Amino acid sequence: MAYVNNIRMFLRVYELGSMSAAARDQRTSPAVASSRIAELEKHLGVRLFNRTTRALHPTEHGQLFYDGARAIVDAITSAEASVMEAAKTPRGTLFVSAPLVVGRRIIAPAIPEFRAQYPEINIRLRLSDRVVDVTAEGLDLAFHLGPLSDSDLKVRMIADCPRLLLASPAYVARRGLPADGAALVRDGHDCLNLRFPGAREFQWTLQTDDGPRRYEISGPVECDDGDVLTDWALAGCGIVMKPRFEVADHLQSGALVPVAEATPPYATQLACLSPSRRFRDPKVRLFSDYMIARCREDIAAA
Repeated sequence: MAYVNNIRMFLRVYELGSMSAAARDQRTSPAVASSRIAELEKHLGVRLFNRTTRALHPTEHGQLFYDGARAIVDAITSAEASVMEAAKTPRGTLFVSAPLVVGRRIIAPAIPEFRAQYPEINIRLRLSDRVVDVTAEGLDLAFHLGPLSDSDLKVRMIADCPRLLLASPAYVARRGLPADGAALVRDGHDCLNLRFPGAREFQWTLQTDDGPRRYEISGPVECDDGDVLTDWALAGCGIVMKPRFEVADHLQSGALVPVAEATPPYATQLACLSPSRRFRDPKVRLFSDYMIARCREDIAAA
């Protein structure tokens, strides 16, 4: 088992490119991670990584070893899953990611209920609005809100999520009620953008009588956290684009009102992604089935 654990550590170091990141991922210390890699290198008689004070890179031997090591761990995981399924005792740890709004409002609140039914399944939930690399980050499941790129991942579509452009009554009173996307640009409305490092464009694609049209919007503040944008919109800082389910309470209370209704945003899609090899794991299927049902229920109710 120690040898398998060493291989698992090698895979995470290789995939994450960092000894400390791999140690955090495996819930251990950098010293233990380094020791496991050293043991594996001693067993193989080769150096698997070149280390400097600032970076860590796989050697040629490390690159050659990776595919075989991945196949070994995948085979063990598959065998364990088969035994658990036959015994009807799903157990183990799931690594799951979700966008902040989906994670905070739907996934996280449902986890205690899920674990009450399946107490042998542990959940490691990561919340971020950035696009994650499911394979490189060693995730079992990733909930994704937005357009999907082509990949080898198993994709389960959950729901279409209608979106709205919204502002507070105070903002509308101060700046006026834009009728459409053209007014957003023409009148220089303050638009609140979800923006990540490396993003270059500020554009919203809206529905018009002539089909989709991109509007180059701008605003004085931006953030990579969608909940912060909602808070800014509530405070009257500008106009925000949001899925209806995320802001249903604010719409009902009147704290936010729809704007530019002549050119609404297109719906966005919520999906569940998983590496194909891991979807065969009973605990992955159980968790995804459970959470997909909860997501559909909450989105439909908004």
